[in-house]
Amino acid sequence: MKHLQVIVMAIFVVISSCTLDKTDYEAELNIETTEYSTFEEVTIINSGDYSISIEALNGTFYKGYNEIHLKVINTKTDENLESSDVTFLPIMTDTNGNKSSCPHEYNLVYNDTEAYYVGYVVFTNDSDSVIDWQLYINFTDNNQTHAVHQIISVEAQTNKNLNMTAFTGNDTEQYFIALVAPQSPRVAQNNLVAGIYKYNKPTTVAGVFPDVSQFSYSVVENHTLLLDPRMPEPSMGNHSSPNNTDLTQQDNGLYLGVVNYTMTGNWTLNFIFKDENQQILKGTEVSTEFTPGIEGEKGELFIDILF
Repeated sequence: MKHLQVIVMAIFVVISSCTLDKTDYEAELNIETTEYSTFEEVTIINSGDYSISIEALNGTFYKGYNEIHLKVINTKTDENLESSDVTFLPIMTDTNGNKSSCPHEYNLVYNDTEAYYVGYVVFTNDSDSVIDWQLYINFTDNNQTHAVHQIISVEAQTNKNLNMTAFTGNDTEQYFIALVAPQSPRVAQNNLVAGIYKYNKPTTVAGVFPDVSQFSYSVVENHTLLLDPRMPEPSMGNHSSPNNTDLTQQDNGLYLGVVNYTMTGNWTLNFIFKDENQQILKGTEVSTEFTPGIEGEKGELFIDILF
């Protein structure tokens, strides 16, 4: 009898451990996806005779990809600076005082039609008790350079369709993939948009902080992101879908492909990341075996989404 009790307890422990490790898909399905289309002010920085306003979707910085709109106003003349050299540098400080950055557009470009400077930032962490983000912004007016900085808050991304991942490639370079669209997918073929970026390793010793050469990132050019979408829930058997298209770079620098969602629910986007010579930098193929009752296997490089 004692021997039987030991076996039963052992089985219980194994089942409990497996259950704890598995994703709670039922709970995830209760999350609602909100699609934002309006840019609102996130923060405003007042310095001397200038006011710098920064806008993002929903008036919030989120972990992941954020398009930003920035305006510089001379408060004395009430004029919008249109020909300024504006630079944008996000810096993260951790609990140990270590400083790092994230993919971003350093030299912002002025949009004449909309009358603001436009760029992007891919925040790799949300703000918390041990993570602090600051923006360092430089601009010019009348041949003078002005420097301002401000602490900001980065919120957790609740929309899994806008998830991101960071990884080291087989070439030892550090890469980042951030989903940009769709915010709210449909049961159909959806245009899948992603930004792909690389950290530029410094070649010189750090100078006066913030030394831009230590926090440089660039858009990855002419690579390919092979796509294999799967439904990992045990009840879905890790099935895929037809008519998907791998992601390739477009004129705007972002990568575009097509993902065909055949039903709502949890999906895993499995990727294989190839360079311009079609050499694999990260990612593995996923088995095509139908596995009902078993949680689906994921590749080496993936992003989970939900709609």
